[in-house]
Parts: sequence; C-alpha cells; structure tokens
Amino acid sequence: MSEADEIAVVTAEPRFTLGFATTAEAIAETQALRYRIFAGEMGADIDGGEAGLDVDHYDGYCQHLTVRETATGRLVACTRILTDDKAHKAGGFYSAGEFDLKMIDSLPGRVMEVGRTCVDSEFRSGAVIAVLWQGLAEFIVKNGFDYLFGCASIGLEDGGANAHALLNQIQKKYMAEPWQQVRPLIPLPIADARPADRAPRLPPLLKAYFSLGAKACGEPYWDREFNCADVFVLLNVTDLHPRYARHFLDRSKIEETTLVAGHA
Repeated sequence: MSEADEIAVVTAEPRFTLGFATTAEAIAETQALRYRIFAGEMGADIDGGEAGLDVDHYDGYCQHLTVRETATGRLVACTRILTDDKAHKAGGFYSAGEFDLKMIDSLPGRVMEVGRTCVDSEFRSGAVIAVLWQGLAEFIVKNGFDYLFGCASIGLEDGGANAHALLNQIQKKYMAEPWQQVRPLIPLPIADARPADRAPRLPPLLKAYFSLGAKACGEPYWDREFNCADVFVLLNVTDLHPRYARHFLDRSKIEETTLVAGHA
C-alpha cells in the first residue's frame, strides 16, 4: 500500500475537501493551476507554456495533495510532497537546486519536502491554507515523519526593499539555530534602502509555516526565474505549536473525515 493510500484525509471545513491527485488527469489539473499562478500571475518563465502546464522532473516522484471546493469539485489549492525515499529515487530534493542541503542530510529520522504550493486567487484565505495543513499533518503522523521542509517565496516586484524588510523581521523572530541553517546557492542581492509605505506583511504561506512552529534556515535564495526570494523553512514535528498540534493531530477533536483519492 502506498503512502497516499494510507492517509485518512481529514477536514472539519465542509466547504472544502482534501484528497490526492492520483490519475494523470488529476495531476495535470494541479499542474495547470500551478502554471496559471506561477506563469500567469508571477510572470515566471517556465516550461510547459504550450500546454499551459507547470511540469518538472520531480512531479513523477511526488504525491500531489489537493483542496477542492466541495460543492463544485473545483480545484482551489494544491501542494506536492516529496518523501525522503522518493527523493533518493529522484536524485535528490527539489530544494537542492537552490540550497546546500547538508544540514537536512544530517537530521535524525524521516524528512519530507513540501513544494509548488499554490492557491487559486479567488480562495486565498486562511481557511484554505489550514485545510492544506490538515492534510499535511495527517500525512506526517500516518507515515512517521520527523521533519518537514520547503521554501516560501517573497516577491521582488519593488526591487527587493519589501523582501529585505521582511527578512529583517524573520531574522529577529523566526531564525533557526546556526547548526540548522542552509546556504543559498545564489544569495539575494542587497536592495536600496527605502522607507516603506506601511509595515510589510508576511506572505500567507510563510505566515502559516511560522504559526505552526517552523523556523527560517538562513539567508534566502534569489530565484531570478520567479523574481522572488525563497526562504527555506524547517519544521521539527516535535516543535509543532501546541495550539495547532491539538487542532490538527488530536483525532478526538476531528468533526468530519473524508477520503478522496484520484478525483479528476
């Protein structure tokens, strides 16, 4: 039985349904959503333009977690999971193209990478991200993972001033210990100092990571393809914030259980 089959997908939010894309058609649907957001909204120059799909080498080794609007079946969010054993078969983790991951290799226990997370522009609320995290938390517990890691992006549309202001906040409040930091292969250039019109706000995904207890692992990677700064974050499952641990992991508090696999 595969890890995707083992998970009992859980949600207490009846408006949305969690599941895994396990057919070629369902996976292509996640790739189309990714393309609309990454290429259409962010202007990234990525492969798959003719088909309107964001496809890469890692997709075939990942499990694709989805959130759908229950009433319509519409795909509203997705993320992909690359487990340690599948990463070995894939030739490494996706993040290794941006960071030196020697630190990850030294961690005890099982590790998994989360990536390509995106939410449809009409559904960018805390509720949708919370539903995604319910699925991730259930996957972690069912399969005995000890660490989750991935990248969260900060846009550089203003030349980097906002990103550097946010990175200063992160440095003060959310930085991992030196032994848990990674080195970006392309560091983010220094931006011209300019006063901000208002206090910078963390992007929703990055805010969600920190709310759960994750830490930023050093300086960001300069992703010139996506015009953003990628912050590498690591969550030790034992450090999961108690409030979220109770919400996500205490099965006695779960109101509704739904398993949806291969929804096309």
